[in-house]
Amino acid sequence: MMPSPSEYIANLEGILAPYALKSADSGGRAHPEKEHPYRSCYQRDRDRIIHCSAFRRLDYKTQVFVPHEQDHYRTRMTHTLEVAQIGRTIARALKLNEDVVEAVALAHDLGHAPFGHAGEEVLNELMADAGGFEHNRQSLRVVDYLEHPYPDFQGLNLTNIVRLCIIKHETRYDSGKIDDEIEGLEQFRHLPSPPAEGQIVNLADEIAYSSADLFDALSAQWITIEQLKGIELWQRAWQHAQYDAPKASEIHKRIAACRNVLSILTDDVITETVKRIELLNPTSPIDIQNANQRIVSLSDTTARQLDQLQQFLLENVYLHPQALLRDRQAHEIIRELFQTYLRKPSLLPERYFRRIDSDGLKRVICDYIAGMTDRFCRKTLSDIRNK
Repeated sequence: MMPSPSEYIANLEGILAPYALKSADSGGRAHPEKEHPYRSCYQRDRDRIIHCSAFRRLDYKTQVFVPHEQDHYRTRMTHTLEVAQIGRTIARALKLNEDVVEAVALAHDLGHAPFGHAGEEVLNELMADAGGFEHNRQSLRVVDYLEHPYPDFQGLNLTNIVRLCIIKHETRYDSGKIDDEIEGLEQFRHLPSPPAEGQIVNLADEIAYSSADLFDALSAQWITIEQLKGIELWQRAWQHAQYDAPKASEIHKRIAACRNVLSILTDDVITETVKRIELLNPTSPIDIQNANQRIVSLSDTTARQLDQLQQFLLENVYLHPQALLRDRQAHEIIRELFQTYLRKPSLLPERYFRRIDSDGLKRVICDYIAGMTDRFCRKTLSDIRNK
């Protein structure tokens, strides 16, 4: 006889730590739904995210290097999958809820504009007098409103705790601020920290892009191994690579060292977080959220070394002359497209045009452009110019 949904979920969650999120901690959904017979509410969240159109569009959005310039560069999609993989590894080691981590990881960049952070910068500038643009808020807007696969409500109707982790996503590029007007999150507003599962995604994101951007920058020959000799984290990773395969070619040592950067950071997060959990001795997820410091964390030494690597990447990769040139081109494309729609809103697709009265013209234009892939954005502007 098949167990009831509640019995099935109880068995599924029985191996989790007491401070891990359980289905009972979900905060519910805006639109109540019947339990699924063999999927937890978080598994359903994950599945809804991975099947939505905004997720598919990540495949042709720039991470750092333009995808079509070389087949092996990361895209926003592959970055997202790497964040999910790293996050699940950390969550499993800490007996936290992998399904929450995976759902949040898969959703964390859904609101990213085309052309990477350059697209976000110019949209924020263009929206300065209409609420601005920030991709965490846009990711939440995507799952709450812009996706519309169900007949009875707009959005994906995700659990409120997953929505909280999306809006509270925090790295050096993300604010992690809850806006007062966001509905359904009032119950969490007083808590200083996101759940441990959300904190995992924050660090998994930094680990993923730091190691991947390093790998891609070396592949593109924007940086050299010689330049990295003063970077402590790289030196640790390179020494491991040499020790493990002293006779390997330089390219294989380079690949191994980039992989080792990821491993060193992941191992350190797990080790440091275990120490912090032992000190806090949490008995529920609320204990984690009430803590005045992040429980999921790197050690001070490794955090400093990651900061040094990220500063190196900023100076030598993100501010590389070719990157700056592409950023300027992205600004020009998005600015021209945005201003064209402002002058002639009838050029917008009908489903967006219909929302102008309720959402405002600028927000509708912003939603449309933010959802574009790099390729579609370029093509759309080219088609408009040729009319």
